Amino acid sequence: NEDTGFGTFNSNGGKKLIDFASGIFNSIQLGPSGKTKSIDPSPYTGTIFSNNPLFIDLKQLTEDKFGKILSEKTYKKIVSENPNKNKGKTAYSYIYEKQNAALVEAYENFINSDNLEELKSQFEDYKQTNSFWLEKDALYEALIVEHNNDYWPNWQNDQDKNLFNPQNDEEKIIYSARIEQLKQKYYKIIDSYCFSQFLINKQSEETRLYAQERAIKMIADRQVAFSDRDTWAYRSIFLDGWCLGCPPDYFSEDGQAWGFPVVNPDKMFNQDGTLAQGGILLKQLYLKMFKENPGGVRIDHIVGLIDPWVYKSGHKPKIEEGASRLYSSPEHKELGRFAIASLENLNNEVSPDNERRIINLSEDQVKKYGAMIEKIVIASAIEAGLNKDAIVCEDLGTLTNPVEAVLKKYDLLGMRLTQFVVPEDSNHPYRAKNIVKRSWAMVGTHDNEPVAMWAKKTIENKEIAKLHAKNLTEDLWPDANENCQLAVAEKLSSDSDFLTLTKLVELFSCQAQNIQIFFADFFGIYDVYNKPGTSGDSNWCLRVPNDFENYYFKQIQNKKGINLPYVLKLAMEARGSSFTREYSDLIKKLG
Repeated sequence: NEDTGFGTFNSNGGKKLIDFASGIFNSIQLGPSGKTKSIDPSPYTGTIFSNNPLFIDLKQLTEDKFGKILSEKTYKKIVSENPNKNKGKTAYSYIYEKQNAALVEAYENFINSDNLEELKSQFEDYKQTNSFWLEKDALYEALIVEHNNDYWPNWQNDQDKNLFNPQNDEEKIIYSARIEQLKQKYYKIIDSYCFSQFLINKQSEETRLYAQERAIKMIADRQVAFSDRDTWAYRSIFLDGWCLGCPPDYFSEDGQAWGFPVVNPDKMFNQDGTLAQGGILLKQLYLKMFKENPGGVRIDHIVGLIDPWVYKSGHKPKIEEGASRLYSSPEHKELGRFAIASLENLNNEVSPDNERRIINLSEDQVKKYGAMIEKIVIASAIEAGLNKDAIVCEDLGTLTNPVEAVLKKYDLLGMRLTQFVVPEDSNHPYRAKNIVKRSWAMVGTHDNEPVAMWAKKTIENKEIAKLHAKNLTEDLWPDANENCQLAVAEKLSSDSDFLTLTKLVELFSCQAQNIQIFFADFFGIYDVYNKPGTSGDSNWCLRVPNDFENYYFKQIQNKKGINLPYVLKLAMEARGSSFTREYSDLIKKLG
């Protein structure tokens, strides 16, 4: 009866999930928390500073602690009319509109109330403390109304597109006057936006305290991308005419054209190595994130901070159309001036998109590649009272030599996905026996199918299934006799449930000091959270079931999800390098 159509960790259900995780896990990984667009539910296109108002728990606004600024009638109507109520799926377009309307009502009641002096004082303090980013984000909201369009490149007024990107003193004066005009004209819209940010911040702080009291820490998620709102607000720090993406690979023939802006290297550091305008902005962002999330920050696509692939706006991210690596292309006529690698560092036998193209880097070069990591990310973690282990590096996909060198130099924790192992390669880093201790190991991320779905598809390809089965048997039970190994391998290559179980045992038997489980795998949900390259309400919509505790135990009874004590028992025995009685009995039962 509290399902509004989105889901939030600040709700009663969210707190129950924290209770459920307490004593089993020590952290919960959140997705990116930025404000998303009305037409795109992807959290990876959200704002860098503003939080998503959809994470505001509306029920709390109907209660005394918030002065009942939202009516019960409005709240219950939103819940009752939710088209996906109790389906474990969001109704994104529905709740985006309804949540905005509810927050407008809450704001009107808030400013017209005579009994909320303490809350109003907290609100004023919040606006003052966060003014360095809040004023710009809120002003963008006013300009959405002014131009009836939430995508700034479509605005007709060039002045409004460049309010924070003046080219001379005259423009500074003109743009400042325009900003003041907009602030007066749209005062309530701007203040209402600020109020929503205040609410989500206040609720989130209380939730994090609730979690910490139960020995659960929140890990934030920082994408290297910037939203439309951010691009507009900080246009002066970006490299004109270039975008961030990925080169062509097995999954994408033309590469991935993300369309996100690239921070201009000239705006990142001054000549003396201190932080310039862009560096200061990113330092403010990471410091804010580490202070708010004592569990740490996961950086999605750490490559983007070290050795990013960039392409020309309006073109494909392909070499023949001018794309290359920003800091690793000394031969490139436009990007060459930003190169850290020299011509002597090039392996000319491979193309610019090859991860082994840059060779024989000096210590000084590695340090330059890692400047953003050292002076912004690690420095922010330490300033927030944490250490570099609070940095979770999503280093999946193409990992270039410069990226590997930086991660090694600063001893940072990368990721190992057992679902992505190449079974033909006995030395593959995602194979259990090769997973290093200082890493985060997982079966899959939010971008992958759940392990049960992976297992079912794997056994449909008999040759590949046999390779996986052989590797798992060798890694988990190297001392078992030949007959036992053959029996297990045969079952693994033909029984998807048994393969699913064994992949989970493999995960916990590896040497990684951190294990992460995606919620679909834990609860045994046979559905996909994100299908890369797709958009719309049907993507990013999967949620933990409302009645998740009963759901979980029913799944366990039906041999679905993760029976954690059982999986841990098998994993510990497998680490003892002996074929256990438990598995022997299991094989007998399986026939």
